[in-house]
Amino acid sequence: MARKAAPEKEPIDYSILAVGVLGVIYNAILAFINHNIIPLAPSHVVLSEILLLVFSFAYLLRKGIFEPDLVPLAYLLATIALTIYVMVINRAGYVDHLRNVLIIFAFVVMGRWVNERTLKLTFRLCCLCVLIVLVCEILSTPAYVGLFHPAEYFQNTRGVPPATYSDSGLFRGALGFEGRFSFGLIDHRSSSLFLEQVSLANFCGVMVIYLVAFANRLTWLDRLIFVSTVVLILVTNDTRTMLIFTIVSVAGYVIYPWLPKICDFLMMPGIVVVGFIIHAFRPDAHEDDFVGRISGTVRNIIDMDVPATFGLELEKATTFVDSGYVYITYGATIFGLILFWLFVSFYPAGQTPNQKRLCHALSLFMFLNLMIGSTAIFSMKTAGILWLLVGFLKFNEGSTAGIRVSTAQAERTLAGSAVS
Repeated sequence: MARKAAPEKEPIDYSILAVGVLGVIYNAILAFINHNIIPLAPSHVVLSEILLLVFSFAYLLRKGIFEPDLVPLAYLLATIALTIYVMVINRAGYVDHLRNVLIIFAFVVMGRWVNERTLKLTFRLCCLCVLIVLVCEILSTPAYVGLFHPAEYFQNTRGVPPATYSDSGLFRGALGFEGRFSFGLIDHRSSSLFLEQVSLANFCGVMVIYLVAFANRLTWLDRLIFVSTVVLILVTNDTRTMLIFTIVSVAGYVIYPWLPKICDFLMMPGIVVVGFIIHAFRPDAHEDDFVGRISGTVRNIIDMDVPATFGLELEKATTFVDSGYVYITYGATIFGLILFWLFVSFYPAGQTPNQKRLCHALSLFMFLNLMIGSTAIFSMKTAGILWLLVGFLKFNEGSTAGIRVSTAQAERTLAGSAVS
């Protein structure tokens, strides 16, 4: 009897793999260069991110823009219009929010093209890189600092001076302070490849979303790697928000498939209302803890006036790095915030159990983070692979599963026509 042929493996898309992994680890590469080869400046960090975006857009232009891409394209074009309006009305340059939406657009559309094998390999490599460096940081902080010199890197590229009360060489934000929530396993907040604690915490959240939405498509070894990484980050990074998010997500794995899609739309106003309730009980909370951050965001929302909501006070935008809702509104107007709310709420598909787990976890992750922070959830270091996952699941399960195949066929037809 003839032996049955083994199923053919999907080809690895090395373009998407490269931009996905480099988007996560480029900060560490720059830090190594900064200390060991040549001192860097802020422009080098900006240039690195621009190159990754240019590469992503070149990839998409080569593939072509099809009907399934019109929603993210419309979101991008609307953001460009708002950016031009804000810059003209304030006579000042400001592209922060546009950059954030460019990352969302590029990776969510690439997610439609990526195959499952490439997506899994991207997440696996990113997770292993973060895990290996995190273990190094925990076992020997001096060795970790000797490799990356975080304080020196952030001083050169962000203008953040090293802490005067520590000569450890760590980024000052990762040092923590007395009385802050901590499991006490290491003497600082872990940072791994990101060199600062906030991005590592958000990377943990992205891994949790990946597990929630993709666990039944992973091998037991992959699940072990991702779960171990999440647990190790939680007990060394001392992130209160991601600890809460992870606990909710464990229950959400079972509950999310039963929740309707409208819950995503209601998530943001629901979280904001809860924030106002917390503020009502603790109006004077200014501590750098969960309640203090929420109360501070609510105070900033209350302090906003009408001109601010229409983008007339752009100069204040960068002062609200711990109040995401206010940060977006000052920099992109109230309409920019509404567009982001609608895109996060409705763009991810919500038909299959995995899609429902993803869209509910994504909404909670985004809108909860906007209460206690801002820029970290938009960073390419974590946002890139997250939106890659969103795009993949939208077009690889449920009624939209055939769209990626049909557009690939259209691409081949166009290529054939061009040749003939």
